Amino acid sequence: MTDGAPTHRATTDGARTDRVLPYTRAVGAFIIPFLVAAWGILYLFPANTDTLFAWTILPPVTAMFLGSAYLGGIWFFVQVVRPNQWHAVRWGFPAVLVFSTLLATATFLHWVKFHFGHISFIVWVTLYVITPFLVLAAMIVNRREDPRVPDDRDVVVPAWVRILLAVVGLAALACGLFLFVVPQVAIDVWGWPLTPLTARVAGAILTLPGMVNVWMLGDSRWSAFRQVFQAQLASLVCITLALTLRNGELLWSRSAAPLFVAGIAGSLVAYAALYLWLELRLRRAAAPVAT
Repeated sequence: MTDGAPTHRATTDGARTDRVLPYTRAVGAFIIPFLVAAWGILYLFPANTDTLFAWTILPPVTAMFLGSAYLGGIWFFVQVVRPNQWHAVRWGFPAVLVFSTLLATATFLHWVKFHFGHISFIVWVTLYVITPFLVLAAMIVNRREDPRVPDDRDVVVPAWVRILLAVVGLAALACGLFLFVVPQVAIDVWGWPLTPLTARVAGAILTLPGMVNVWMLGDSRWSAFRQVFQAQLASLVCITLALTLRNGELLWSRSAAPLFVAGIAGSLVAYAALYLWLELRLRRAAAPVAT
């Protein structure tokens, strides 16, 4: 694969078809309806989680933050379900595995905070008990499908870009794990009010971009991250809107509030610019050479 030049799939072992296998598509189809329902409740009715959701989330900006992650998940799993190549969605699965495992752990650590008997609680617990296993199984059954060669139309993501994104990802991952492991400490410095449960949930959300970006160090194909980037952009747009609509809930006296807002806004601009730049390079690489 050459930098900026059109690429072609090499002949590979016949066992490596780059397919998203039926089991993996079924997992995506199973998860999407729950994500859609959760996004609708958390993002459109964030002030009503006491009656509509599995647990009461305060302040509402936290509900919208979680809803934003679910919108990215909807976009991602739609790509899994539709006709697609495995390598185009492969690197989203480790992020989903970590995210779902952390939310399952948070659920059992804060069991008494949930609305027992509520349909949303039953769905939440069922989903987060089984999703880590479903996702892990999908990663295992599909693991040999990636031929590890460029797509028919592909470009290289330059090493400096991948390193920079990995650094950003490691920072997001470290911040997320800080929130999850020591929520009581995080509560005292975060940019809006948190409880130990919501701190852990916010931490789990931050691990999503962290996990995706770190994998870019080992795979330079734009086709391997293009659709996952689309999901991240969808989440960033929703988070930016949530912070705008709920800015009164942020603790502006703490430095974490303006830093977080600036970080999200900067990430949105940078990710959008990077996406457009790589798409332009992809189009140029695929354009026929004039004779």
